Amino acid sequence: MALLNSVIFWLIKKRYHQIELFMKYPHDVQFEWFRELMYAAKYTEWGKKYDYQSINTIEKFKERVPISSYDDLKPYIDRMRKGEENILWPTEIRYFAKSSGTTSERSKFIPVSEESLEECHYKGGKDMLAIYYQSNPDSLFFDGKGIAMGGSHQINEVSNEEFYDGDLSAIIINNLPFWAEFHRVPKRRVALMDDWELKIEEMARSTMHHDITNLSGVPSWTLLLLKRVLELSGKKNILEVWPNLEVFFHGGVNFDPYREQFRKLIPSDQMNYFNTYNASEGFFGIQDSNNSDEMLLMLDYGIYYEFIPIENVGEDHPKTFQLDEVEIGKNYAMVISTNGGLWRYLIGDTVEFTSKVPYRIRITGRTMNFINAFGEELTINNAEKALAISCKKTNAIINEYTAAPLYFSDQQSGAHEWLIEFEQEPEKLEVFQKKLDKELRKLNSDYDAKRKGDLLLGPPQIKSLPKGTYYLWMKKRGKLGGQNKVPRLANDRKYVDEILTIC
Repeated sequence: MALLNSVIFWLIKKRYHQIELFMKYPHDVQFEWFRELMYAAKYTEWGKKYDYQSINTIEKFKERVPISSYDDLKPYIDRMRKGEENILWPTEIRYFAKSSGTTSERSKFIPVSEESLEECHYKGGKDMLAIYYQSNPDSLFFDGKGIAMGGSHQINEVSNEEFYDGDLSAIIINNLPFWAEFHRVPKRRVALMDDWELKIEEMARSTMHHDITNLSGVPSWTLLLLKRVLELSGKKNILEVWPNLEVFFHGGVNFDPYREQFRKLIPSDQMNYFNTYNASEGFFGIQDSNNSDEMLLMLDYGIYYEFIPIENVGEDHPKTFQLDEVEIGKNYAMVISTNGGLWRYLIGDTVEFTSKVPYRIRITGRTMNFINAFGEELTINNAEKALAISCKKTNAIINEYTAAPLYFSDQQSGAHEWLIEFEQEPEKLEVFQKKLDKELRKLNSDYDAKRKGDLLLGPPQIKSLPKGTYYLWMKKRGKLGGQNKVPRLANDRKYVDEILTIC
C-alpha cells in the first residue's frame, strides 16, 4: 500500500508541471483546443451543418455558429440517447449526465463522451489533488480513505446496447480508474444507491470505522452524513471518529452558508476546505490556494471558453469575449464548446474574474437565479454575502433558504419573502431581518434605490421554517441527492408557495 501511495503521489505531482504550462500560455492553449474541437467534429451532423471544415478562425466560428441553450440542442441529444451516432460528437456516447438544474423541473441529459470523461472530469480530479498537494506538501491524503457523496444512475437499453444516465458523480464513480477506486469508500453498491435515506444510513455505518482523510461532495448532503456518523458513534465531533480528516472538496453551491456548521462538526484550524467547479457539462475550476474562494480556470480540458457580459444575456446575438478580452470584477455568463459535443452552449452560470495572471474566477450566480420583480436585480451573489454577514452578526447558522417576491397589495408595498431553515436561530429574528436588509442595500445600489421610503419595496419578510422542511420538500419532489439543489432566488412564487404548504 505504501508503494502504491508513493507512485500515485509521484504521478499527481508530475501533473502540476502541465498545469503551470497552461497558466503560462493560456491563450495558446485555448486556441489549440479550439482547433482540435473543429477538427474532431467536422464530419459530425452538426459540424457539416455549420461547415466546421472551413472554420479556421475564432471570428468565423462566432459568426457562423449560434449560441445554444439546452432546448436548442435537445433534439440532437434525444437522438443520441436513442443510439444515433456522429450527431454532435464523432465518437460513441453512452453516458448522459442527468441534471435537474436549479430553476427547472425538466431533467436535462448532458452527453458525456469518453474524451470528456478522460480529458476533463478525470483530469480535473487528478488536478484537484495535484493542486492540493502543491498547497499542502505535508498532506497524508493517501494514508487513509476518501468518501465521495455521489449520486445514483440507471441503465437504459436501446437496440440491445446499454446507455447510462444518472448524476455525473455516479457516472464518474461507475468508471473510476483502479487507483481511485482503491482509495474510495464505501463499496460502489452503496455509493450508487437510489434511495438517499437508505444511502446515508449505509454510508455512515460502513465508513465510520475507516481511517477517513478526505471528503468530497455537495455540502448539504455531506452534512447529513456527518451528523448521522456522530449519532451512530456517540462522539462529540467528527475528529473523534476520523482523527486524520484533513480536507473537504466541495462544489455545486456556495459554501459560505455551510461553513460554520462544518467548523462545529470538525473543530480544527488544520481542516482544509477546497472549492471546485465541476458541473455536468465540464470541470471548469479548482481552488489553487488555502483559505480562498477563487478558482483557477482550467484551460486544457477539451473546453473552449467564451464570455457574455451579464447585461447582454438575452440578446438575439450577444457579443462574446475571449479570455484576453475579459475584465476583472465584471459579471459574465459562461459559454462553452466541449469535447462532449456542446457547441457555444450557454451553461447558465455567471462568473467574475479575480485575476488574469493566471486566470482565476469566482462563481457569482445563475443567469436565471435572481429576483428582479421591482427593478432591484438582486443576484445570488448579493444574497449569499448578505446572509453570511447577517449570520455572523446575529450568531445564526443557516441550513437552507429560498426567496421570492411578495407583490403589491392595496395596503402595502412589495417585498422579498425569505424562507429560511436555521440550524441555529438568530438571537433575535428582527435583528437578523434588519441586518440582512442593511447588507443588501450596501451590496446592491438598485435594491437600495427601490427600498427608499418603503414606497416600492419594503423590508425583507423572513419566515423561520422547522428543521427538515427543505428535506421533506425535496423528497416530495423526487429531488433528493446528487445534482439536485434547493433553488435560491426566483422571480415567481412557485417554489415558495409549495414549501409553505409543508410548514
